[in-house]
Amino acid sequence: MGSSVAVVTDSSACLPAERPDRHGLIVVPLQVAIDGDARDETEFTVDRTVRALRERRPLTTSRPSPERFARAYATAAGAGASAVVSVHLSSALSGTVAAARLAAETAPVPVHVVDTGTVGMGVGFAALTAAAVARSGGGAAAAADAALRRAELTRSLLCVDTLEHLRRGGRIGAAPSPDPVLPVKSLLCIAGGRVAPLDKVRTASQALAAMADLAAEAAGDREVDLGVQHLAAALRAEALAARLRARVRRVRGLCIGEVGPAVGAHTGPGMVGVVVSPRPS
Repeated sequence: MGSSVAVVTDSSACLPAERPDRHGLIVVPLQVAIDGDARDETEFTVDRTVRALRERRPLTTSRPSPERFARAYATAAGAGASAVVSVHLSSALSGTVAAARLAAETAPVPVHVVDTGTVGMGVGFAALTAAAVARSGGGAAAAADAALRRAELTRSLLCVDTLEHLRRGGRIGAAPSPDPVLPVKSLLCIAGGRVAPLDKVRTASQALAAMADLAAEAAGDREVDLGVQHLAAALRAEALAARLRARVRRVRGLCIGEVGPAVGAHTGPGMVGVVVSPRPS
Protein backbone atom coordinates (compact mmCIF):
# COMPACT_ATOMS: atom_id res chain seq x y z
CA MET A 1 0.00 0.00 0.00
CA GLY A 2 1.31 3.44 -0.85
CA SER A 3 1.70 6.14 1.76
CA SER A 4 1.18 9.90 1.81
CA VAL A 5 3.45 10.12 4.88
CA ALA A 6 7.14 10.64 4.07
CA VAL A 7 9.93 9.71 6.49
CA VAL A 8 13.08 11.81 6.75
CA THR A 9 16.12 10.87 8.84
CA ASP A 10 19.77 11.93 9.07
CA SER A 11 22.95 10.15 8.13
CA SER A 12 23.78 9.34 11.76
CA ALA A 13 21.27 6.48 11.34
CA CYS A 14 24.11 4.54 9.66
CA LEU A 15 21.70 2.47 7.59
CA PRO A 16 23.14 0.08 4.98
CA ALA A 17 23.22 1.85 1.63
CA GLU A 18 20.29 0.01 0.07
CA ARG A 19 17.81 0.42 2.92
CA PRO A 20 16.82 4.09 2.56
CA ASP A 21 15.92 3.56 -1.10
CA ARG A 22 14.12 0.30 -0.40
CA HIS A 23 12.00 1.87 2.35
CA GLY A 24 11.51 5.28 0.77
CA LEU A 25 13.49 7.25 3.34
CA ILE A 26 14.95 10.69 2.67
CA VAL A 27 18.37 10.95 4.36
CA VAL A 28 19.79 14.39 5.20
CA PRO A 29 23.59 14.23 5.65
CA LEU A 30 25.44 15.58 8.65
CA GLN A 31 28.48 17.78 8.01
CA VAL A 32 32.14 16.91 8.49
CA ALA A 33 35.22 19.14 8.19
CA ILE A 34 38.72 17.70 7.80
CA ASP A 35 41.55 20.24 7.83
CA GLY A 36 38.90 22.93 7.43
CA ASP A 37 37.42 21.29 4.32
CA ALA A 38 33.71 21.15 5.25
CA ARG A 39 31.33 18.94 3.25
CA ASP A 40 28.40 16.58 3.55
CA GLU A 41 29.73 13.51 5.32
CA THR A 42 28.73 11.41 2.31
CA GLU A 43 31.48 13.17 0.34
CA PHE A 44 34.19 11.81 2.65
CA THR A 45 35.29 8.19 2.61
CA VAL A 46 35.57 6.33 5.87
CA ASP A 47 39.22 5.60 5.04
CA ARG A 48 40.01 9.33 4.81
CA THR A 49 38.28 9.91 8.13
CA VAL A 50 40.20 7.10 9.82
CA ARG A 51 43.51 8.43 8.48
CA ALA A 52 42.70 11.91 9.78
CA LEU A 53 41.85 10.54 13.21
CA ARG A 54 45.00 8.43 13.42
CA GLU A 55 47.12 11.38 12.29
CA ARG A 56 45.35 13.65 14.81
CA ARG A 57 44.42 16.15 12.13
CA PRO A 58 41.67 18.75 12.72
CA LEU A 59 38.30 17.02 12.30
CA THR A 60 34.93 18.42 13.35
CA THR A 61 31.28 17.62 12.76
CA SER A 62 28.15 19.74 12.63
CA ARG A 63 24.41 19.42 12.18
CA PRO A 64 22.68 19.82 8.83
CA SER A 65 21.39 23.34 8.33
CA PRO A 66 17.68 24.13 8.69
CA GLU A 67 17.75 24.94 4.97
CA ARG A 68 18.77 21.35 4.18
CA PHE A 69 15.79 20.06 6.13
CA ALA A 70 13.53 22.62 4.49
CA ARG A 71 14.59 21.30 1.07
CA ALA A 72 13.96 17.71 2.18
CA TYR A 73 10.47 18.56 3.42
CA ALA A 74 9.68 20.46 0.23
CA THR A 75 10.90 17.50 -1.84
CA ALA A 76 8.63 15.16 0.11
CA ALA A 77 5.65 17.46 -0.33
CA GLY A 78 6.41 17.85 -4.03
CA ALA A 79 6.38 14.06 -4.39
CA GLY A 80 2.87 13.92 -2.95
CA ALA A 81 3.39 13.58 0.80
CA SER A 82 0.69 15.14 2.95
CA ALA A 83 2.87 14.96 6.09
CA VAL A 84 6.43 14.17 7.14
CA VAL A 85 7.89 12.24 10.07
CA SER A 86 11.47 13.41 10.71
CA VAL A 87 13.48 10.97 12.87
CA HIS A 88 16.84 12.09 14.29
CA LEU A 89 19.72 11.49 16.66
CA SER A 90 19.64 12.60 20.28
CA SER A 91 19.25 16.33 20.87
CA ALA A 92 21.74 15.94 23.74
CA LEU A 93 24.43 14.95 21.22
CA SER A 94 23.66 17.22 18.28
CA GLY A 95 21.69 20.26 17.17
CA THR A 96 20.09 18.20 14.38
CA VAL A 97 16.68 18.00 16.08
CA ALA A 98 16.69 21.76 16.63
CA ALA A 99 17.48 22.36 12.95
CA ALA A 100 14.69 19.99 11.89
CA ARG A 101 12.19 21.71 14.18
CA LEU A 102 13.14 25.12 12.85
CA ALA A 103 12.62 23.96 9.27
CA ALA A 104 9.32 22.32 10.22
CA GLU A 105 7.88 25.71 11.16
CA THR A 106 7.75 26.81 7.51
CA ALA A 107 7.35 23.43 5.80
CA PRO A 108 4.55 23.12 3.20
CA VAL A 109 3.09 20.09 5.04
CA PRO A 110 2.91 19.16 8.75
CA VAL A 111 6.19 17.75 10.09
CA HIS A 112 6.45 15.52 13.19
CA VAL A 113 10.03 15.69 14.52
CA VAL A 114 11.15 12.70 16.61
CA ASP A 115 14.08 13.00 19.02
CA THR A 116 15.15 9.36 19.37
CA GLY A 117 17.53 10.00 22.26
CA THR A 118 20.07 7.71 20.59
CA VAL A 119 22.47 7.54 17.64
CA GLY A 120 23.59 5.09 14.98
CA MET A 121 21.39 2.15 14.06
CA GLY A 122 19.11 2.98 16.97
CA VAL A 123 18.02 5.97 14.89
CA GLY A 124 17.89 3.76 11.81
CA PHE A 125 15.58 1.18 13.36
CA ALA A 126 13.26 3.96 14.56
CA ALA A 127 13.13 5.50 11.08
CA LEU A 128 12.43 2.12 9.48
CA THR A 129 9.60 1.57 11.95
CA ALA A 130 8.05 4.92 11.04
CA ALA A 131 8.30 3.98 7.36
CA ALA A 132 6.64 0.60 7.99
CA VAL A 133 3.71 2.24 9.80
CA ALA A 134 3.34 4.75 6.98
CA ARG A 135 3.39 2.02 4.33
CA SER A 136 0.66 0.13 6.17
CA GLY A 137 -1.59 3.20 6.00
CA GLY A 138 -0.90 4.71 9.41
CA GLY A 139 -0.97 8.47 9.80
CA ALA A 140 1.95 10.71 10.65
CA ALA A 141 1.17 10.81 14.37
CA ALA A 142 1.03 7.00 14.54
CA ALA A 143 4.29 6.68 12.60
CA ALA A 144 6.03 9.21 14.86
CA ASP A 145 4.74 7.49 18.00
CA ALA A 146 5.95 4.10 16.74
CA ALA A 147 9.40 5.52 15.96
CA LEU A 148 9.70 7.03 19.43
CA ARG A 149 8.51 3.83 21.09
CA ARG A 150 11.06 1.80 19.12
CA ALA A 151 13.82 4.18 20.14
CA GLU A 152 12.80 3.99 23.80
CA LEU A 153 12.97 0.18 23.70
CA THR A 154 16.38 0.16 22.03
CA ARG A 155 19.62 -0.46 23.92
CA SER A 156 22.92 0.73 22.43
CA LEU A 157 26.31 -0.51 23.65
CA LEU A 158 29.79 0.23 22.35
CA CYS A 159 33.44 -0.28 23.11
CA VAL A 160 36.15 2.19 22.16
CA ASP A 161 39.93 1.90 22.26
CA THR A 162 40.21 5.40 23.72
CA LEU A 163 37.89 8.05 25.11
CA GLU A 164 39.98 10.80 23.50
CA HIS A 165 37.67 11.39 20.54
CA LEU A 166 34.47 11.47 22.61
CA ARG A 167 36.03 13.85 25.12
CA ARG A 168 37.47 16.12 22.44
CA GLY A 169 34.04 16.40 20.81
CA GLY A 170 32.28 16.98 24.13
CA ARG A 171 30.17 13.83 23.68
CA ILE A 172 30.98 12.29 27.05
CA GLY A 173 31.19 13.82 30.50
CA ALA A 174 32.65 12.25 33.61
CA ALA A 175 34.10 8.86 32.81
CA PRO A 176 36.65 6.54 34.39
CA SER A 177 40.19 7.70 33.67
CA PRO A 178 42.32 5.22 31.75
CA ASP A 179 44.92 3.21 33.61
CA PRO A 180 48.24 5.08 33.36
CA VAL A 181 50.16 1.84 32.72
CA LEU A 182 47.87 -0.86 31.34
CA PRO A 183 45.78 -0.36 28.18
CA VAL A 184 42.03 -0.71 28.61
CA LYS A 185 38.90 -0.81 26.49
CA SER A 186 36.01 1.40 27.61
CA LEU A 187 32.51 -0.08 27.58
CA LEU A 188 29.85 2.60 27.03
CA CYS A 189 26.12 2.91 26.48
CA ILE A 190 23.60 5.52 25.40
CA ALA A 191 21.62 6.62 28.47
CA GLY A 192 19.44 9.69 28.81
CA GLY A 193 20.36 10.64 25.27
CA ARG A 194 24.07 10.82 26.10
CA VAL A 195 27.13 8.57 25.99
CA ALA A 196 27.68 7.10 29.46
CA PRO A 197 30.43 4.84 30.85
CA LEU A 198 29.64 1.26 31.86
CA ASP A 199 32.92 -0.50 32.60
CA LYS A 200 36.55 -1.00 31.62
CA VAL A 201 38.08 -4.27 30.42
CA ARG A 202 41.62 -5.21 29.49
CA THR A 203 41.17 -6.93 26.15
CA ALA A 204 39.01 -6.76 23.03
CA SER A 205 37.89 -10.34 23.65
CA GLN A 206 36.64 -9.43 27.12
CA ALA A 207 34.82 -6.44 25.65
CA LEU A 208 33.05 -8.56 23.04
CA ALA A 209 32.02 -11.13 25.65
CA ALA A 210 30.69 -8.40 27.94
CA MET A 211 28.70 -6.75 25.15
CA ALA A 212 27.20 -10.08 24.10
CA ASP A 213 26.14 -10.76 27.71
CA LEU A 214 24.62 -7.29 28.08
CA ALA A 215 22.86 -7.59 24.73
CA ALA A 216 21.36 -10.95 25.70
CA GLU A 217 20.17 -9.44 28.98
CA ALA A 218 18.61 -6.47 27.17
CA ALA A 219 16.85 -8.72 24.67
CA GLY A 220 15.52 -11.23 27.19
CA ASP A 221 12.84 -13.39 25.57
CA ARG A 222 11.73 -10.68 23.13
CA GLU A 223 12.22 -10.89 19.39
CA VAL A 224 14.81 -8.29 18.45
CA ASP A 225 16.69 -6.76 15.57
CA LEU A 226 20.43 -6.44 16.13
CA GLY A 227 22.77 -3.95 14.55
CA VAL A 228 26.52 -4.44 14.86
CA GLN A 229 28.48 -1.25 14.14
CA HIS A 230 32.18 -0.60 13.85
CA LEU A 231 34.85 1.78 12.59
CA ALA A 232 37.87 0.14 10.96
CA ALA A 233 37.22 -2.99 13.03
CA ALA A 234 35.51 -5.43 10.67
CA LEU A 235 37.00 -8.54 12.29
CA ARG A 236 35.88 -7.46 15.76
CA ALA A 237 32.41 -6.76 14.38
CA GLU A 238 32.18 -10.25 12.84
CA ALA A 239 33.38 -11.79 16.09
CA LEU A 240 30.76 -9.85 18.05
CA ALA A 241 28.05 -10.91 15.61
CA ALA A 242 29.01 -14.55 16.11
CA ARG A 243 28.78 -14.18 19.88
CA LEU A 244 25.39 -12.47 19.58
CA ARG A 245 23.99 -15.25 17.41
CA ALA A 246 25.00 -17.71 20.11
CA ARG A 247 23.79 -15.67 23.09
CA VAL A 248 20.62 -13.80 22.03
CA ARG A 249 17.59 -16.11 21.99
CA ARG A 250 15.27 -14.58 19.38
CA VAL A 251 17.03 -12.65 16.63
CA ARG A 252 14.73 -11.48 13.85
CA GLY A 253 17.45 -9.77 11.87
CA LEU A 254 21.14 -8.92 12.28
CA CYS A 255 23.04 -6.44 10.15
CA ILE A 256 26.68 -5.43 10.32
CA GLY A 257 27.84 -2.04 9.11
CA GLU A 258 30.58 0.54 9.39
CA VAL A 259 29.57 3.90 10.84
CA GLY A 260 29.94 7.02 8.74
CA PRO A 261 32.49 9.81 9.19
CA ALA A 262 30.25 11.95 11.44
CA VAL A 263 29.72 9.21 14.02
CA GLY A 264 33.21 7.76 13.57
CA ALA A 265 34.80 11.13 14.28
CA HIS A 266 33.59 10.84 17.87
CA THR A 267 34.25 7.13 18.49
CA GLY A 268 37.63 6.70 16.82
CA PRO A 269 39.04 3.72 14.92
CA GLY A 270 38.59 0.33 16.56
CA MET A 271 35.10 1.06 17.87
CA VAL A 272 32.64 -1.80 17.85
CA GLY A 273 29.09 -1.75 19.18
CA VAL A 274 25.71 -3.40 19.17
CA VAL A 275 22.20 -2.03 19.01
CA VAL A 276 19.48 -4.25 20.51
CA SER A 277 16.09 -3.16 19.21
CA PRO A 278 12.89 -4.98 20.18
CA ARG A 279 9.94 -4.37 17.87
CA PRO A 280 7.06 -2.53 19.52
CA SER A 281 4.05 -4.73 20.21
